[in-house]
Amino acid sequence: MAETMIEDVYARKIYDSRGGPTIEVEVVTVDGFGRASAPAGASTGVHEVVAFPKGGVDEAIKLVNEVVAEKLVGMDSTDQVAVDDLLHEIDGTENFSRLGGAAALATSIAVAKAAASSLGLPLFQYVGGTFAAEIPFPLGNVIGGGKHAGERAPNIQEFLVIPVGARSYGEALELCFRVHREVGRIIGKFDKSFAGGRGDEGAWAANISDEEAFQALSEACHNVSNELGRKVVLGVDFAASSMWIPEERAYLLRREGRRRAREEQINYVIEVAERYDLRYIEDPLQEEDFEGFSLLTKSIGHRALICGDDIFTTNVARIRQGLEIKAANAIIIKPNQVGTLTDAYKALRIARTGGLMPVMSHRSGETEDAFISHLAVGLRCPVIKTGVLGGERIVKHNELIRIEEMLENVKCMAELPPQLTR
Repeated sequence: MAETMIEDVYARKIYDSRGGPTIEVEVVTVDGFGRASAPAGASTGVHEVVAFPKGGVDEAIKLVNEVVAEKLVGMDSTDQVAVDDLLHEIDGTENFSRLGGAAALATSIAVAKAAASSLGLPLFQYVGGTFAAEIPFPLGNVIGGGKHAGERAPNIQEFLVIPVGARSYGEALELCFRVHREVGRIIGKFDKSFAGGRGDEGAWAANISDEEAFQALSEACHNVSNELGRKVVLGVDFAASSMWIPEERAYLLRREGRRRAREEQINYVIEVAERYDLRYIEDPLQEEDFEGFSLLTKSIGHRALICGDDIFTTNVARIRQGLEIKAANAIIIKPNQVGTLTDAYKALRIARTGGLMPVMSHRSGETEDAFISHLAVGLRCPVIKTGVLGGERIVKHNELIRIEEMLENVKCMAELPPQLTR
């Protein structure tokens, strides 16, 4: 234990990719060091933990430096469960509203990094063990809308691609870049005023409709796939909870200024899935509509991944509720939705046991921390959702290239479900 004992904990304020304040935590052990920072989402689920306590990031930093640090010093950094249990104990609420989920996550991940450093291991190997050798496929955001882009952008929040035909992470990344550039060229056909603007996650932000976005992305994927002989498939993140108006029981199509009833939304999802051969569909309905999710999974789940984010929020109870009625066949894993590495692992384990394919995911407001790259490999997630362009996204990609190099003699690309490879 000597080399892994925690000697010091320190928190500071830094800034995320949107210029918003967030927390960074450093943990020092006898023989190691770990630093981690917390991202922030724009379209957040109501069941996520509270990001910051009353008093904001400054109060969270004060609590870490004055309360958490005192209790963590002397603990064994390799006892992750005990560390994360202590964070829950210090907070004393069900949703981290006293300490803040951002502070809990930054502390939890920093401890894991310090433990890995103490043992001379990369984080992915410390978390996943010797057999953590599968490289995930990137799920890249190419056209942005919803809360990630301007008022005239599409209603759908993210138009995505997965380069399922890639033979390495580097090749997969090149395919994403090629599609991104090709889409930028094609968008000009629909939006004559397009000046190359990009949204929160580096995706193109243009004055185009959902239909035009689908057409541009479909054409770009077809062109790149044919040119390079590597298959690239389409996906979307509706972020439907951001469109839902509870009092009207309808989805607001902001761009057109009209509403779409629940049944119309379900039919629309099925229609575009078939028309554009969508293989990945995230949050097609609002976060409380388990029955609607189940209906979609039963209807088109054999040909597309119906992935839950806001409906599950990496929360064990929500996941179990969804599993009972087969509400999805894939799940987004966002550690900052639950506050600690242990909580994220428990959620992933239950999801995988229930047949949900896990997708490790970034947030729209990101930092230069690349811990999700390590978690994707260590926790064996076949797909990682982390944007395409932007320094805070590229740092995750570059880290996966390094991990792939470390695993040169044993690595393989992750096995994807048939919905993505058919």
